[in-house]
Amino acid sequence: MSPAARAEPDSPVSSDEFARLTDPFRAELLAHCYRMLGSVHDAEDQVQETMLRAWRSFGQFEGRASLRTWLYRIATNACLRAIETRRRRPLPSGLGQPGDNPAGSMAAARPEVPWLEPFPDALLPAEAQLSAGLGDPASVAASRAGIRLAFIAALQYLPARQRAVLILRDVLGWRAAEVAELLGTTATATNSALQRARAQLQQAAPGQDELREPAAPGDLALLNRYATAFENADIAALTELLRDDAVLEMPPLPAWFAGPEHIGLFLRSHVLRQPGDFRMIPVAANGQPALAAYRRGPDGRYHANAIEVLTISAARITHVAAFLDPTLFPAFALPPTLGRS
Repeated sequence: MSPAARAEPDSPVSSDEFARLTDPFRAELLAHCYRMLGSVHDAEDQVQETMLRAWRSFGQFEGRASLRTWLYRIATNACLRAIETRRRRPLPSGLGQPGDNPAGSMAAARPEVPWLEPFPDALLPAEAQLSAGLGDPASVAASRAGIRLAFIAALQYLPARQRAVLILRDVLGWRAAEVAELLGTTATATNSALQRARAQLQQAAPGQDELREPAAPGDLALLNRYATAFENADIAALTELLRDDAVLEMPPLPAWFAGPEHIGLFLRSHVLRQPGDFRMIPVAANGQPALAAYRRGPDGRYHANAIEVLTISAARITHVAAFLDPTLFPAFALPPTLGRS
């Protein structure tokens, strides 16, 4: 709910004036809250909470720090409070071993688990600036790097304050003194927390300390080949695109599979029964190529089914995270259904 929708007679500025001052920071605050929480829905809630708190307390803003820094302080503290009442958001691969019977019966979905969610690239601040003709490709690349799915999943293993320190220092490039002031601690304590966070992140997900992984020119072509194979229910063509150690996981289903053979057998047994059952729409999520999967229903129309985020390395797909959650589609500005043709 926007400040305009909740009257606050003691606020020193009008809702219109407040929006003019703070709207330029909404996109980056949304990305920041997503990195902290691993959910685009929770991130949106905390940005709304941040703006409401900021509007109500705007008279306390003394200008000693920038408005941006002040908003980040409110947003970070809001996320820290939210994390206190929530479990970390995992992917299925973070909860157990891969399945060894892809053709067998599947364990039931577990909607009670707060699963990790994808983040639409269109909501990244650099993407919005570029579309408006104000940004540059370098800032877009940096923005995408700090939002990659494996990195967000690895952040979930960090204690809340370590998570905040690492995001502010390594992703946003804040100085130790700035982070210390935001969190109400010392620069020495901040640097110590950063070192512990980096070590734990490397242990949880080796290689994630190197955040920049530029997309290869052939990624779009590989994405198109994957989409075509999926729509045609061509298991052989699809598994040819997978690296030998590729992983497929599908929250909220707890099972996940590793290797082209097991992935192919699972898809053949449970998903890709005949050509035309799916339509795949290219999107972009977490700075990675992605697809919106629509599945044909009994009415002949195609209904929102999953957002699939692909990780690609050396012209092969190494990871497919298929988020089986139609409620994600509005965040990607996608309709709930497609026509029959």
